Amino acid sequence: MTVLVTGASGLLGGAVARVLVARGEQVRTLQRSPSGVAGAEDVAGSVTDAATVARAVDGADAVVHLAAKVSLAGDPAEFERVNVHGTELLLDAAERAGVRRFVQVSSPSVAHAGVSLVGVGAEPADPARARGEYARTKAASEVLALSRDRGAGASRPGADGGTPDGRGDFRVVAVRPHIVWGPGDTQLVERVIDRAASGRLPLLGHGAALIDTTYLDNAADGIVAALDRLGDRPEAVRGRAYVLTNGEPRTVADLLAGICRAGGVEPPRWRVPAGLARTAGGLIEAVWRVRPGADEPPMTRFLAEQLSTAHWFDQRAVRAELGWRPAVSIDEGMRRLAAHYGGTS
Repeated sequence: MTVLVTGASGLLGGAVARVLVARGEQVRTLQRSPSGVAGAEDVAGSVTDAATVARAVDGADAVVHLAAKVSLAGDPAEFERVNVHGTELLLDAAERAGVRRFVQVSSPSVAHAGVSLVGVGAEPADPARARGEYARTKAASEVLALSRDRGAGASRPGADGGTPDGRGDFRVVAVRPHIVWGPGDTQLVERVIDRAASGRLPLLGHGAALIDTTYLDNAADGIVAALDRLGDRPEAVRGRAYVLTNGEPRTVADLLAGICRAGGVEPPRWRVPAGLARTAGGLIEAVWRVRPGADEPPMTRFLAEQLSTAHWFDQRAVRAELGWRPAVSIDEGMRRLAAHYGGTS
């Protein structure tokens, strides 16, 4: 099977590509910089360039789409261009090329409206209520992707074996890995360690909100399991969304303390009221829109909500329907972090 993986220069995209290479698939990657995945064929370019996308999907049997603009702040038009328009270009090109399986890698933030999510499944993606440009555009791209699922079971086949509009059996599933972390993670792990080391990492409220996370290897395996299900049991998963997690909720305070210890720094000791953090985050976002800084903003309203509200998910349907279970526990993941960064678990 030839599989195109977009965004393979990122932590999770690279992990997915390596899993596929290791089991003998022909892996092609699409991203702006080299993927660094041994055994994969790199196509250099952006998902926003139609010619590059067409070249990348040519001859592919399946697509795993991870490429996205991921940031807490930024130009709304850029989020729209990459996350929504780029996904649309990729879907169009994949259908034209005869791709059969399409895995849209999404985020639980597409259904998070700022309140606690306790033991829920994959609630519908809602661009209108999603918090922040990243979540809004990822919600829109997930809705778009799932709307493209089509096959003989959904409508009467045409004479060519495809659907009446001439397109073939196009199977789509959305997978939402929740807070992916592991060695080499610059989005969460290394930012937490750096901010804790410089005394810039507070706890919001009491840090008691329960949240789910996903160890990197588990997230990659779960995405590949969804890809496989589109092949061997498409009727069970196509057109649906799944939230992937380790299924081991921890408090925000425990999670941050574990990462800090693994990185050899002291866990956060000072606290900021959650309501104050949300207000401050909104003000910082407003300033960032006018005068963006060199790095991510220190706080946004979305980040304050994520750190002060519960969000953990029912994994029973995910594990039954994808035939997947996480292989690496949170505790084992922390031991691997400590081995990588030289701290303690």
